[in-house]
Amino acid sequence: MKLFGGIEAGGTKFVCAIGDETGKILSEVTLPTHTPEETLPAVIKFFQESEYAKKITAFGIGSFGPIDCNVNSLKYGYITSTPKKDWINCDIVGAIKDAFKKPVGFATDVATAALGEYAWGEGQNLDHLVYMTIGTGIGAASVINGELLHGAGHQEIGHMLIPQDKKLDPFEGICPYHHNCFEGLASGVAIKKRWSLESALYLPNHHKAWDIEADYIAAGLMNIILNLSPNKIILGGGVMRQTHLFAKIRERVVKKINGYVQLENMDTFIVPPGLSDRSGVVGAIALAKKTLEK
Repeated sequence: MKLFGGIEAGGTKFVCAIGDETGKILSEVTLPTHTPEETLPAVIKFFQESEYAKKITAFGIGSFGPIDCNVNSLKYGYITSTPKKDWINCDIVGAIKDAFKKPVGFATDVATAALGEYAWGEGQNLDHLVYMTIGTGIGAASVINGELLHGAGHQEIGHMLIPQDKKLDPFEGICPYHHNCFEGLASGVAIKKRWSLESALYLPNHHKAWDIEADYIAAGLMNIILNLSPNKIILGGGVMRQTHLFAKIRERVVKKINGYVQLENMDTFIVPPGLSDRSGVVGAIALAKKTLEK
């Protein structure tokens, strides 16, 4: 059986794993995200010293971004204009290719999570799914007939503009580029700053913050539904661990669509990840498998 290396490159940690064709993880390590000069050698060392090292046939990397995932670009494989200054213009794909001389697939962290859900989670056997993570930031990716939706670059759904009632919510937003875009208003960082908290977990379920949050998420999902028409929307990330949000979001999506399009059963249309918080690292294995097959 072929084995694959998966790297979930996050802003605070790198999760590195070796898995098989079924998505089963055989070996795994979590490393802190420091500078590329510190982190990448540790990543490479994990794979090189593994008992499975010689059996790895391809790698998949799901990275924080922005990244350049256009294979025709001179900067393909780079982390580009990230807020993490040490990682700006880091050729992460090149580092792994140079070390192992194996095929390397490259996508955003949310895109690999979408692939993981498509392969072995809530997205199995679907023509079209959208996976969205709502946490420190907001990102989303589409998988259509087994392929990630890419164009000149990757999707940046978290920066779409959504309606804001300034009387209900005068918050200015936290996005340094757009202030009150989707991420600026509804990310975990926005929730904490809006309510002056160390963590959104301190808010009780009945707090009005969650009604505001659900309304912003529903507005974002309405745009996704009307633009992309997915079979299912999967919502992951730290904010969505507040599971009481799902009912609020579903109800508001129905109200906002207002019968314009026919929606599926909402309980099975807007759902949490089938792989829980494992979507990203398992998805990196799925990306490696897909890269080898091409």
